[in-house]
Order: sequence, then C-alpha cells, then structure tokens
Amino acid sequence: MSPRVLLFTGKGGVGKTTAAAATATLAARRGLKTLVVSTDTAHSLADALGVRPDSADQEIAPGLHLHQVDTQATMERHWGELQDYATNLLVELGLDEITSEEITVLPGAEEIIALLELREHAREGRWDVIVVDCAPTAETLRLLALPEALEWHMTRLMPVGRKLMRLVSPFVRGVARVSTPGEEVMGAGERLHRGLLEVRELLTGDQASVRLVLTPESVVLAEARRTLTSLNLYGYRVDAVIANRVFPAGGADEWRAQWVAAQSRLLAEAEESFAPLPIHVVPYLPAEPVGKDALAEVGAALYGEADPFAAPTAAPPLRLAADELTLALPGAERGEVDLARKGDELIITAGPYRRILALPSSLARRKISGAVLRDGVLRVRFTSEAKPDEANVTAHPDAGPAAT
Repeated sequence: MSPRVLLFTGKGGVGKTTAAAATATLAARRGLKTLVVSTDTAHSLADALGVRPDSADQEIAPGLHLHQVDTQATMERHWGELQDYATNLLVELGLDEITSEEITVLPGAEEIIALLELREHAREGRWDVIVVDCAPTAETLRLLALPEALEWHMTRLMPVGRKLMRLVSPFVRGVARVSTPGEEVMGAGERLHRGLLEVRELLTGDQASVRLVLTPESVVLAEARRTLTSLNLYGYRVDAVIANRVFPAGGADEWRAQWVAAQSRLLAEAEESFAPLPIHVVPYLPAEPVGKDALAEVGAALYGEADPFAAPTAAPPLRLAADELTLALPGAERGEVDLARKGDELIITAGPYRRILALPSSLARRKISGAVLRDGVLRVRFTSEAKPDEANVTAHPDAGPAAT
C-alpha cells in the first residue's frame, strides 16, 4: 500500500517548515513509521527538529526519520549520462572542464532530485507517512508543474530526436569534431522523464495531498487563494489549510486586541475562501518551537481531535465523464480563465499558470459544445459529434457554448 504523502507549502516565512515538522513528529508519536524530507534548497528541517543535519537517513526519534538530500550522489545516478555528454561537448567546443561542469548543472536540479528521491522512498514500503517540506509557493508550483510539462516535450521531441540523431550522426562525425548524443544519453533522458511521471502519479494519487500554510495577513491570504487555484489546475489535491501565528483573544491589551480583531476578520475571510476545507489554527506561541517535544505539542494543538493522516476524502480536482471534463478551480474568476483546444489537447490558463492537458481518446474525438466556470468549477462539455481534423478553438468559459 502506498504511504500517506503530505506536502506543506506556503509563502516564505509563514511557518511551513514548523507545520511540516510538527505533523511528522505527531505521526511518529502515534506509532506511524514516518519520513520527513524537504524539497526546499534552503531546507531548515534539521534546525526545526533540533538535530544536526546529515546527508543520510537518520532516526531522530522512535519511528521518525529525517532525510537530507545528497544532491551530488543522486545527480550522478539520475543525471550522470546527460551531464557527462553536455560537459564533454562544451570541452570539445573550447571551454575548460571546470567551467563546463558548472554550466551543465541542470537548473532546479536539487528540487528535481528531491522529487525523484521521494518516489524511491515511497517505493520502499517502509513508511506509513511521508511528510514533505516544500519550497515557498512559487517554486513549489513550478516544481509540481514540471513532470507534466516535461512529458509534453518528451513525447513530441524524443522520438524525433532519436530519428534525427541516427540520420545526422555519420555526417557530423565526418565533418566536425563534435560528439552527438548516443543511445545511452537518450535513454538517460527517457529515464528521467519516466521518473518524474511516476512522481506526478504518486503526488496526484489517492494517498497524497497538499496543505497550505498561511498567516492571517491580507497579502499572505491573497497568495494562498491563488496557490489553491493553481494547485487544482495542475491536479494536486489540497485537503487542509493551516493558519499559523494566530493571537489568542483572551487577556489582550489594547495593542494586541487590534491584532486579534484584524486576524479574526481575515480568518473569517479565509473560511469563506477555502470552504469546505478545514482550517487548523496554530496560536502565536511565546517562544519558537524548536525540538521534537515542542513540535509534538504544536502538532497536538494543530489538529486537535482530527485525524491528519487519514486518506483525503475530497474528490480529485480533475474528473472525466463520458461527455464532460470537470476541473475544480476554487477562487478563479471568469476573466482569469481561458480555454483553448488544439488537436487532441486542451489548454487551460488560470491567471499566470497554464496547463496543457492531453485529452483521453474518448473525448479527443469529439467537439467542444460549451464551457462554463461557475462556483469555482470549470465544466467543459463535449458533443457526440466527431471533431474536424484540425480543430483549434479558443473560448472564454461562460454560460454559453464554446466556439468550435
């Protein structure tokens, strides 16, 4: 059985690492074999847990393991052939070896490696719960969009690239002192692609969900709303919101009473914005919770009587029926959402984020009859009529039919 996977993200500085560490500590104390990892390059999990960082797995409490990613070793395992080819190519073109190695480090490599290691940990069968302390929201969204974006490029470019290399390699070798990528390089790219697709399957599966961490401030709340919309766009399920650093109402002096009133208004707004998601509240503590005992207390206060490790009960954001595609986009306004159809693909844009969705064959053969965004749900309807060979439509979701 797959482990329960919980991802924590939020705007930088809102306390997502504390929330992740507290949740992991609580899981271990409830007898669940728990692994806590980070995809944030500036990870501070070890600091929050009050232990020394270590590149290997370390059991920091009974049933609680902390894993810090060994970027170099894992990069050589997953990215070695591709990086070696790129490095050698740049050396052949005249760059020194040290400069070539620096240039060929894959942008975002540490985050990608963290995802690939997460997949490997999930495969081990050792864990009941895996808690992931993600990077701040913008980096997390780019990271979670990567597997599907890479699939789009790989399925189109890799077959063409293989054929092209077979054709041009003899000529290139004959006229220039430049290496062409061989089968081992192409194979490394395909393995990386497959690995990231398996990561996406894991993180959009029935045992995985995201928890949004925020503080009751207007700017933070606005970003959290956009993050919820974007996570749903990419198919990731959000099952809870954590409101951190909330002032207790009792015994407040005049200065703190103003904060209590302002936070109360924003928490009410958050409940309306994120309904029906539960909002778990962490009070503003007199001291920073560092160490396993302090974090265990935070975890207990955070979830109360709720079971934070039960499988998520909410429906996945994307659902397909015989003649309709439904995508939950909570918080999205009609003017922010665009829909385009090109061939067998549906291109959905919500604010600054775009998803290219390959339609299943049952819908790819049909024309779009209409699209509507209502109550935070985008519904795209399909007719039984087969689409033209070069269907290419752009529509603004409304109550009327989409152009075809």
